[in-house]
Amino acid sequence: MLLEQIVKGALKVYFGIFYRVRIKGMENVPKEGGLILCANHIGRLDMFFIAYKIKRLVHFMAKAELYKYPIIKWFLNNVGAFPVKRGTGDIGAAKTVYKLLKNGEMIGIMPEGTRTKGKEQVKPKSGAAMFALSAGVPILPVGISGTYKFFSVVNVNIGKPFKLTYEGGRKPSQEDLAAISEEMMKKIYALVEE
Repeated sequence: MLLEQIVKGALKVYFGIFYRVRIKGMENVPKEGGLILCANHIGRLDMFFIAYKIKRLVHFMAKAELYKYPIIKWFLNNVGAFPVKRGTGDIGAAKTVYKLLKNGEMIGIMPEGTRTKGKEQVKPKSGAAMFALSAGVPILPVGISGTYKFFSVVNVNIGKPFKLTYEGGRKPSQEDLAAISEEMMKKIYALVEE
C-alpha cells in the first residue's frame, strides 16, 4: 500500500527528529503467517512506535470512537487499522480478526484496552487469548516504555513468538481465558524496560 509506505517514511523522519527510539528484537518478527502482536499500552502513539519499522503491515484494532472523525477514519483505514467497540462483544471486529488471520496477516492488540503508566498493570481483556487459541496462531509479545515527551527515549522490545496452550479438554471458560491472558501479559511486561 502506497499510503502505508508514505506514513512509515514520514514516521521515520518524525521519530528520528523528535524521539530516540530504540527497537530490539526485530529478528523475532515472523516474515509470514497469521500472528497476533500483543503489547502493553502507554500512550496514543503506541501503534506507530511499534509498527513503523516492522516490514509487515500490522492491522491494529482501534477504538470505534476514533472513527467519528472523517480524517482520522480515513487515515486509520488506510494504514490497516479497523474499529472495535470496547466493552461489548463486537462480532464485526471478531470476524475481521479471523478473516485477517486466516489470510496470514498480523493483528495488533493492546490486551489491557486502556493506557497505563510504567509497569502499572490492569486486568487484561481476554480477546487476544481467545483469538490466538481458536485460530491457532502465535502471539508476538512487545514491551514498550518511555514518556513520549519530545527528545525522550522510547524503548520497543519485541520478544520471541509463542503459542498459548490450553489443556482443559473443553472450550475455555471466561475464567480460563482471564488466567491465560494474565500469563500472556507477564511475558509482555518482562520486556518492558524501566
